[in-house]
Amino acid sequence: RALFAEYAAELTDPEQRRLYEEEVAALERERGVEVRFVHPTPGFVLRTSQEGSRRCYINVCSNALMGEPRARAERGGQRWELPYSLAPGREELRPAGRRRLLARFRRLLCDTALEAVESRCGVRLDRHNATLLRGVSYKGVPQAPVIRSPLPGGAPKPPDDGESPLPPF
Repeated sequence: RALFAEYAAELTDPEQRRLYEEEVAALERERGVEVRFVHPTPGFVLRTSQEGSRRCYINVCSNALMGEPRARAERGGQRWELPYSLAPGREELRPAGRRRLLARFRRLLCDTALEAVESRCGVRLDRHNATLLRGVSYKGVPQAPVIRSPLPGGAPKPPDDGESPLPPF
């Protein structure tokens, strides 16, 4: 128990997290890959169901590493470009006028989030009953996924001997 408590304390220590991120970035640089950790800034939460039976939450967040949304004027309206990054899904234990434009834009964000989760995770979500959780900006424990991109003139690919602790690029 004491070892587990010590391990849990290490995981939540910001200094340990920073050190871990630096070590991962250095290891990936040796492999010829740049790694940037995406620390999400909570936005809002969508609640829906998966396959009509399992409750599912989608955290819609922001981060400066993602591109800015852009609108292009088109005949009859605007076409929006919404850059996004989708972190892997995970299961967690749960503890016991202008307004119209904003609402439409939020609906566009919600539709984009639902569509991205369905296509990437291969699940069907209940779009009809998807609702915004009022007063909740994030569900669960925030985790920082990474963005990997090859470095120009990066290191040659090492032989895959199955010894690397990191997943392949």
